[in-house]
Amino acid sequence: MTSSEVTATRAGGRHGKPWRAAGAAVVVLLAMTGAGMVGASVRTAPPPQPPQPLAQAAPADPTTTAPDTVDDTATQTADEAFATGEATPDQVPAPAALARSIPKAITIPRIGVNAGIITLGTNPDGTVQVPPLDQAQLAGWYSPGPSPGEVGNAVIVGHVDSAKIGPAVFFELGALQPGDTITVTREDAQQASFKVDSVKSYPKTSFPTELVYGPSDKASLRVVTCGGQFDQTNRSYLNNIIVLATMTS
Repeated sequence: MTSSEVTATRAGGRHGKPWRAAGAAVVVLLAMTGAGMVGASVRTAPPPQPPQPLAQAAPADPTTTAPDTVDDTATQTADEAFATGEATPDQVPAPAALARSIPKAITIPRIGVNAGIITLGTNPDGTVQVPPLDQAQLAGWYSPGPSPGEVGNAVIVGHVDSAKIGPAVFFELGALQPGDTITVTREDAQQASFKVDSVKSYPKTSFPTELVYGPSDKASLRVVTCGGQFDQTNRSYLNNIIVLATMTS
């Protein structure tokens, strides 16, 4: 994918304004099926079942979902802890946001991910591009939004599996837990480290657009793949696994 394929105007997640691309972006994320995040080739048997998050999101109106909402088993975010008096300001340092820079690699120690990142934009119909199936071992950065480390919600997507190669880059994403670390290496040689706030599985019919693509006043990361049960008839997973993380350094 090249920069010439980006058709959406880069709009201001990093400036605290809703993204103009968000409405179009949800179209493909609601349908991460065989041609997108799963694998397009015909399967003769269901794929291996990827691990699923402990926290399952309710199929409520996604526009009302709070970005830092987690279930009772998840740890609080720093903002929540400070707001409830369970942390003091010196316990929740706010790292300075970084300037824009293209992400080149993502490392997630708990699940053994150490993968390159390619730059993605939008298709001519306004939907979000995904990594090619023959590069399912790579993750993809949604370039109309913030880069990892900038203020706003940086979005990285990847395949869960592929009929071509089997388990793909984010096959184990659902095994992440609050407190785990994600590190993104950028073109400027800086590394942005993020702490996982929550890991949830959302029905594709209730994809939380604002939670993923909406504005944020801090440097945040959203990592998205497919999950849930595999629909053999349509050759697609029924859910999306979404990891929310906040920059710590």
